[in-house]
Amino acid sequence: MIERRLFHEIQGGLARQAAVALLGPRQAGKTTLALAIAETRPSIYLDLERVADRAKLADPEYFLGQHTDKLVILDEIQRVPALFETLRGLIDQGRRSNQGVGRFLLLGSAAMDLLRQSSESLAGRIALLQLAPLDVLETTASGGDLHRLWLRGGFPPSYLARDDRESLAWRRDFVRTYLERDIPQLGPRIPAETLRRFWTMLAHSQGAVLNMSRIASGLGVSGQTVGRYIDLLVDLLLVRRLPSLHRNLGKRLVKSPKVFVRDSGIAHALLGLEDLDGLLGHPVVGPSWEGFVIETLLGVAPENTHAGFYRTVGGAEIDLVLELPGPETWAIEVKLGLSPKLTRSFHSARADLSPDRCFVVYGGEQRLPLTKGVEAISLLELAQELVNQRTLR
Repeated sequence: MIERRLFHEIQGGLARQAAVALLGPRQAGKTTLALAIAETRPSIYLDLERVADRAKLADPEYFLGQHTDKLVILDEIQRVPALFETLRGLIDQGRRSNQGVGRFLLLGSAAMDLLRQSSESLAGRIALLQLAPLDVLETTASGGDLHRLWLRGGFPPSYLARDDRESLAWRRDFVRTYLERDIPQLGPRIPAETLRRFWTMLAHSQGAVLNMSRIASGLGVSGQTVGRYIDLLVDLLLVRRLPSLHRNLGKRLVKSPKVFVRDSGIAHALLGLEDLDGLLGHPVVGPSWEGFVIETLLGVAPENTHAGFYRTVGGAEIDLVLELPGPETWAIEVKLGLSPKLTRSFHSARADLSPDRCFVVYGGEQRLPLTKGVEAISLLELAQELVNQRTLR
């Protein structure tokens, strides 16, 4: 088993709060991680997608009240939203009897619903953590390969598959299952083929500034409908909207967000890319690498980091701007090759923003100065720098 970085954060959250919510897309490893936590203390696990486990909660206050001495793990908690009110009452009772921490570990794959419900019902009683698929720090620690992670993505069954063909087959099944089973269970009545076409269009335009009218025209639907589709995939933690960074600099800025399919392996499966050679020869290779780098860095950045991209109508651009707590601003450009070169648009954007630190993430391993105040750096090393920043704060 690849050690997940969040293991210790979950332990810390349970030591501080009565409940911890672990959010993440299906198959990212939430259940495996929760069961590893369960091995460290008396626990009970309920999968709320199983009828038998849901039946145990017909009278949730009575059933859960019998397990006050255990960590209760509730998987796919969004399937039984009414539980949140019960949990609040049990947590408050526990506080009065000095059983105020480490009561519940809640796992969910529909982020916004869970965030809204937990913030309304369990405010001040819950810690929220997000588990993304495997990242470069976790896989490298286990002797993994960066290019395999980029091609296959970070979902453990895909990354750990015996070969690229088996990995691609798993990812295609993953997409099919989401479209035909998981999304309909959440309520939206969207034809599976329409949503597949939409998801594939996003993969083809990976990292592009969102153009609602173009996508709507391609699908034969309204711009409002496209907005609902994007909201759905964002809520399921499958798509990321990276906002445009707005500052009062007297510049005309691009205002629409960039959109990324969050897991590079899923994007490649939607595009039918079977191996690294196919990826390297495809027009999406540069945007795919950019999305992979951005998703990695945002996954390890300190809490309360504000992230966006900077682009003016005149063409000045930086791929990723991180406003770290402190405050400190990092400007990050993403290049795929081994000989990164700075563009005029980067220099113009840097002059506009005056960031504290500037990096170019590239495909090499050495850390190199490119010009005064700008370093070329590997993805692995910059990710570790952000983890260090997280530790310091």
